[in-house]
Amino acid sequence: MGDTKKPIFDFYILKRLFVYVKPYKKYLFLAFIFTLGLAVVSPLRPSIIGNMVDEYIDKGQNADALLYWTIVIIGMLILEAVFQFFTTFFANLLAQSLIKDIRIKLFKHMMSFKMKYFDQTPIGSVVTRIVSDLEAISEIFSQGLINMFKDILVLVTIIVWMFLSNSLLTVFVLLPIPLLLIATRIFAKAMKKAYQKESVEVNRLNTFVQERLTGMSILQLFNREEVEKERFAEINARHRQAHVDTIWANSIFFPVVEFLTSLSIAFLIVFSAWSISSGLSEAADSTGTIVKFTLWVNMLYRPIRQLADKFNVLQRGVVRAERVFKTLDRDEVIQDAGEIRNLDFQKDIQFDKVWFAYQDEDWVLKDINLTIKPNQTVAFVGATGAGKSSIVNLLSRFYEYQKGTITIGETDIRDVDLTYLRQNISIVLQDVFLFSDTIINNITLGDKNISREQVIEAAKAVGAHDFIMKLPNNYDYEIGERGGVLSTGQQQLLAFIRAYVYNPHILILDEATSSVDNESEELIQKATEKLTVGRTSIVIAHRLSTIQRADKIIVLDQGRVMEEGSHQELLAKDGFYKNLYEKQFLGDEE
Repeated sequence: MGDTKKPIFDFYILKRLFVYVKPYKKYLFLAFIFTLGLAVVSPLRPSIIGNMVDEYIDKGQNADALLYWTIVIIGMLILEAVFQFFTTFFANLLAQSLIKDIRIKLFKHMMSFKMKYFDQTPIGSVVTRIVSDLEAISEIFSQGLINMFKDILVLVTIIVWMFLSNSLLTVFVLLPIPLLLIATRIFAKAMKKAYQKESVEVNRLNTFVQERLTGMSILQLFNREEVEKERFAEINARHRQAHVDTIWANSIFFPVVEFLTSLSIAFLIVFSAWSISSGLSEAADSTGTIVKFTLWVNMLYRPIRQLADKFNVLQRGVVRAERVFKTLDRDEVIQDAGEIRNLDFQKDIQFDKVWFAYQDEDWVLKDINLTIKPNQTVAFVGATGAGKSSIVNLLSRFYEYQKGTITIGETDIRDVDLTYLRQNISIVLQDVFLFSDTIINNITLGDKNISREQVIEAAKAVGAHDFIMKLPNNYDYEIGERGGVLSTGQQQLLAFIRAYVYNPHILILDEATSSVDNESEELIQKATEKLTVGRTSIVIAHRLSTIQRADKIIVLDQGRVMEEGSHQELLAKDGFYKNLYEKQFLGDEE
């Protein structure tokens, strides 16, 4: 059997969107009320104008009556403008209120995703979901749905007025409508396909631009500018073609509508002329009838033409909403079923037969068994890819292990409330992330419970106070995107202050001194000694000189624990650690 054909329009997605409308029903109701007024007043004008022609021009000149009804027509136009204003106002108010709620929900949902999702999803794609896709969805309500309702109402009202005025003439005027319905269906299919392609290309373009801007220094360092220009031109060309495809469908459909409008007017004039010459009084019986039918025909096809525009907006919004709902439906969240919020961290941290893989069964950690005593400083060493960072990621529950248990005392970390667990763990990463904000805000991360005095005290303890005071505005200095105006060592020191002020029970230093100069490393070593006092500390470093004072050193190789002990004990074993030690220090001497 062949594949099931997808419908031209996905009403299920629209139904899901209407769930978010419920808190703002009053805006929807008011928009519909003013739309209804617009749909009633607009088709009434041609009827009044036709009667004016018959009564006050053809049958007899009456300047006063003509002036009176002209003022009435002007009043109706002003009333239509007022109705249009309030329709647009409440439609946009509804759209922006609704999108605000969806964006908050989407962002909150994505904040709870496992790190695996962000490892596999380009940042450009994430930005597209939260910004571009949601703006397209807002247009469903601000420009699409309510205006479509108005156009349909106007359409129905005009046809009713036409039939009430002259049914025979109406039948002839509406003869081209079946052709229009066929054209509309073909157009709808073409537009859905075009907007799906456009959505993909917008996402691809955003991803490409975001990644290249972030990695600009690498591109320039390796002279990749010309190559990336060519790649950008290729992606941009596909993006352009996707938009051209949508324009192409529009450029065919709208001339068809214009042609059918002209055809209806032609039918009106030809049939009216024939009926008058033949004495067929049931047809066009007056000049006023021809005038109002001509106006009605133009008004009839205008909403049809606008319906096509609004359908474009609706189609684009539904395509983007489908992608947003796919993200909302993703089951990528970290399981937070833990309820324990009062845990004694002065207990052993135990890894018992832990197995972990980022993908399927491509094991990164294999049968890990180790114990970290409270207030110990434990260092993990090993080659790149040995699994050092993976261990601390599991302890912080950035990733979920597949086998075994990790406990603090007798408590499985999965039984601990996730927020509470992370409140008691601070990490200083190798690649420090700083926000485009002030120094103090990067340290406190907006936590109102941390005072300025605490930050200054921590900075003095870490040894960073002097360099901060030399900066313009001191602790209120704006450090730029990702702290670009600071050196790597200074960025690391800010990360240490951040860890210090949060006063964690468990401190993790992940390659914290692997990429800083000797002076900064000396400051960090002093800060480390102060920071590790009275708390369990886990240190990961390539420089073995930085962890010789650790209470325990655990050597990892290809995801397994090969050795553990103090620096002197491991040297005495003449095994993996001694081999690493001799390679590093002999290399330094050379």
